[in-house]
Amino acid sequence: MLVTVDRGEMGAVMRVDLSPRLADTVDRIAEVAAAVGPDAAIAVIVDAEGALCPMCGEDFRELARALSDVLALQKITLLAVHVVDRIAAGGRWHCADMCGERGTVDDPSSSPLAMAAVLDGRRLYARREELQEVIEVNDTARVERLARRIRKQLKARGDHDDDSARRDIEYAIDAASRVGDGTELPDAQAAEIACAFTDILVRDTLYALAVGDKAAEAETLWAMLSRVLPKPWRVEALVLLAFSAYARGDGPLAGVALEAALRCNGEHRMASMLDTALQSGLRPERIRDLAVTGYRLADRLGVNLPPRRMFGWRAG
Repeated sequence: MLVTVDRGEMGAVMRVDLSPRLADTVDRIAEVAAAVGPDAAIAVIVDAEGALCPMCGEDFRELARALSDVLALQKITLLAVHVVDRIAAGGRWHCADMCGERGTVDDPSSSPLAMAAVLDGRRLYARREELQEVIEVNDTARVERLARRIRKQLKARGDHDDDSARRDIEYAIDAASRVGDGTELPDAQAAEIACAFTDILVRDTLYALAVGDKAAEAETLWAMLSRVLPKPWRVEALVLLAFSAYARGDGPLAGVALEAALRCNGEHRMASMLDTALQSGLRPERIRDLAVTGYRLADRLGVNLPPRRMFGWRAG
């Protein structure tokens, strides 16, 4: 994991699986870090077995030296490299260069960053498996039932026009409000929104919800639809979820959603674009700018979207 430091503040956090080929790992990290353009970085190697293995020390030192060299070529100073057995209360860490510094990990859930995330309405994930559960299909019978219902409702729908697009967008916003209050989405409503996803005008407008005051409710709806919709409609829910997560800075959830979307449809343009942006380290505020199109479309259609929220001290 690489934590970047930009003008004294924490910047992007990148998670990279260690490759058997050391050069591949450090080159990839340096490439992404350079796109972010930080002043410095701190690396954390998480290795449950190797962290406590004296024989592994030289491997960690080699990785630290290689990472320092490639980052230096990008004018990024590597401040420290720490090795930890687990990122959890009681985990043990030490510096990779054998400087003598070592200690135990405090409870991550009680850190200032964790508290800020909770106050912002974000869920914290301890493991990748928890991220997968957000989008995992857990009721195949319902998925098959919805597939039949969606096809039937699509045949009954008339031609798409601005009036139908406006109704579909308002329907989705209303559904998001109810789901955000803990209401389960009935099959009829899930199918109706899936049908709305077939209209590109509707989809492009719904991306704007990611930067509105009701972004959390919309994201809850997209996550729920990701778990119940059949292909190909599930892809759109996954991409909307990924966009929402990316816009608020949740790269891990965005990555999991995009991975699933591209498995369903490797040629989906928005999924491919977001995945490229995420892999290249494009900052969330640049992604939020894309939502402007959704607000313009909403204005044209006469739809009142939730007002744009503030991210940090800047308008999203």
